[in-house]
Amino acid sequence: MDLTAPSAVAPRAGTVPRGLAPAGVVLTGTLLSLFGASWDLEWHNDVGPDTFFTLSHLLMYAGSAVAGLGSLVVVLRTTARQRAGLPIDPVVGGGAVGVFGRTFSAPAGYLVAGCGAASFLLYGLWDQWWHGIYGFDAEIGSPPHVGLLLSISVTLTGALMIFASARRQTWGVVGTILAAGALFAFSMITAYATKELPTGAVNAFDVVTAFLAVVVVMTGSFVLDRRGAAFAVTAVVAVLQAILWPYSESATVWYARVEGLPMRDYLDPSPLHASMIPFVLLAVGAIIEAARGRAPAWLAGLVGGAIIGACAPVQSAWLAHQPLPGLTVVAATAVAAAAAGAVGGFLSLRFGTMLSRLAPGAGHPVSGSANGSTTPEVNHA
Repeated sequence: MDLTAPSAVAPRAGTVPRGLAPAGVVLTGTLLSLFGASWDLEWHNDVGPDTFFTLSHLLMYAGSAVAGLGSLVVVLRTTARQRAGLPIDPVVGGGAVGVFGRTFSAPAGYLVAGCGAASFLLYGLWDQWWHGIYGFDAEIGSPPHVGLLLSISVTLTGALMIFASARRQTWGVVGTILAAGALFAFSMITAYATKELPTGAVNAFDVVTAFLAVVVVMTGSFVLDRRGAAFAVTAVVAVLQAILWPYSESATVWYARVEGLPMRDYLDPSPLHASMIPFVLLAVGAIIEAARGRAPAWLAGLVGGAIIGACAPVQSAWLAHQPLPGLTVVAATAVAAAAAGAVGGFLSLRFGTMLSRLAPGAGHPVSGSANGSTTPEVNHA
């Protein structure tokens, strides 16, 4: 069965819904990259140097390869149908977009996911060159690593677009929630580079975390336009956090023993990636749900950002077994994160509107309030 072909006939019992298989391939690839990157971050933190061909790197490369090849297959099949004059089903990744004129026709979601995977390959070649020139790489924030992380983020965004195109289907709803949760969990690794920014009493990473949390969670809620969506996204993040907490550290210890490398004498008491994810994210998801129909998007984002910003310094100090930060630090971070959250809420309404229009027959499913009701215009932004 052609996965890009539209059909007015309901699928028979036991058959895979149209579009689910390639979407599942892309999501699986992004999850492999997520777990590989979490492992790699812990390796840099607990062991230090690495080479190009470590298992954590290979897991990331394999994930991008799976997502990239899955996207390429859909693009080629869509192009073949377009050239044959056959209709294209927008449920499969969204409407077709012309690439290089009309040389290729690519569903929007698969185009973004495929471009992210392709750029990952280019940054991977740069990373290999980097290791060839400098040998061991002891820092996660090297230029090719930042490019690799941004590429995976783009692929995850493409996965979110793919499932948003099928948001009227049950599998599209579930996939959107999973993709949004994975996107935020992975974005913590990308945002880690901001820890070194000189921002005084305010930790730039905590502010960026608040912004990303509000944008991803509220965008997922606006795309699906249903009760419980925001909380469901935060629940997926919590599940990923619970899995990544023992995984990244145990994988690092095991691989260090296999390679005969010593662990650092002074290790962080908690796994780096999982401990960066806010513990209060579920509460923020509940607050965003409570704000539906009662507050504009920017105000819900402001409150959510303030909560994350106020709790982040306390969470970091607690996990590191350090003294709690002073009131000035907490207040300054909360204010900055609240402002970032308000901007995130404002943008999430726009992002949610754009993504929801990928679904066939979508009109204006998102309102300006945090209630997700259908209105002909975007208001109260």
